[in-house]
Amino acid sequence: MRICAVICCLFLLSFSKAQGQELTRILFILDASNSMNANWGPQTRIEAAKELLIKTVDSLNGSANLQIALRVYGHQSPITATYQDCNDTKLEVPFGPDNFLKVRNKIKTILAKGTTPIARSLEAAASDFPDTNARNIIILITDGLEACDNDPCVIAKKLHDKGVKVTPFVIGLGLDLSYLEQFKCIGSYSEAETKEAFSNVLKTVISKAVINTTVQINLNNINKVPNETDVTMFLYKAGTKQLMYTFVHTLNRQGNPDTLTMDPAYKYDLVVNTIPKVYKNNISIIKNTHNIIPADCPQGFIKLRFTNATDPYQVLSRIYTKTDPLTLNTQLVGSTDKYLIGTYEMEILTLPRIYHTINVTQSATETIDLPAPGQFTYSATKMVVAQIFVVNTNGTLDWVCNLDQVNLKGLIFLQPGKYRLVYRQKQLKSTIYTIEKEFRIQSNKTTSINL
Repeated sequence: MRICAVICCLFLLSFSKAQGQELTRILFILDASNSMNANWGPQTRIEAAKELLIKTVDSLNGSANLQIALRVYGHQSPITATYQDCNDTKLEVPFGPDNFLKVRNKIKTILAKGTTPIARSLEAAASDFPDTNARNIIILITDGLEACDNDPCVIAKKLHDKGVKVTPFVIGLGLDLSYLEQFKCIGSYSEAETKEAFSNVLKTVISKAVINTTVQINLNNINKVPNETDVTMFLYKAGTKQLMYTFVHTLNRQGNPDTLTMDPAYKYDLVVNTIPKVYKNNISIIKNTHNIIPADCPQGFIKLRFTNATDPYQVLSRIYTKTDPLTLNTQLVGSTDKYLIGTYEMEILTLPRIYHTINVTQSATETIDLPAPGQFTYSATKMVVAQIFVVNTNGTLDWVCNLDQVNLKGLIFLQPGKYRLVYRQKQLKSTIYTIEKEFRIQSNKTTSINL
């Protein structure tokens, strides 16, 4: 059973390094095999593919120095239990000036019925281009693997052996995309599990094809290896607060930073939203080439946990640096978060407060273990003025918190240890009514006092 997906392969068949080369030709190859009649949400796959392809053609109409053509396979001969036509591939609309309407109208008439001769379509497509004096591109839209006897990887190698440079982008759609590993010989790819996602990815592929300017943002570790990822990046117009692009940094299936498209007409300021942030300003994008933007973002982890908690205590910590008391992050005990390598100060908002100095190193996890708190409950017959102090091992006292002067009852979570409660009834206007009571707190247990 063939796994459902939509794969969009972008093949750069011929690329001239001459800056004067302006003409771009895009050949769309549409899969019209019988499996494209399967449902994909409220539509069939062929209906969705045709709709998105028509929108793409419409968006390209009027573009300067651009020609398009259309090849279709699987649309002429119905597939049966005993027969499949592996030669069912045809150039329906050849390249020519201003043929966008012809391509659009032909797409509307396509019916899905046959098999999936991907390799033969790619091999035939090499002859669809009038010459190699242009940027010749193929965009293949299909829902499955090769169904005939040829191997697309072999065809890609033949093209390469003939001096045709192949640089594809593969976009898959479906829940189980493990079979896409077989396309690794053709090029990189990424998933698009919804129609909206596929539409966005197709726009990106078209943008890469037409603009011919790509960007790769390398988030480098301490060894200058670009394997840091999964963080939001903002790109502003240089020197302004005008946000131009927002990306979540991603490593592709080959473990390399994903390829982006950005307008080369501007300079940019990059903000990488690590903790703390990384800034890189006045970045230039060179047109008609692949740009690499390096940013040093070596990171490690801080993990906070209670070692013996029987309840899910919600306790926050505050992360800052010794040179700047401004809060960098608030992290919940029981969680792990990522930080740039370096030394940090931590204030854990327990009662009493717990302080740590933490050294974060590359890719390592610094774990802070805490004993679980206990519960202190109190009740009074009349309002009291009261404060709780922790009794240190050397006998000194440190203030912990004040009791509520409005309510007669209360509950406070305290860290294990010895405490002293100092209070008097609020209505008694003499210091001699001061009372002291000592108590001990144990993890996960309740200590109660009547005032």
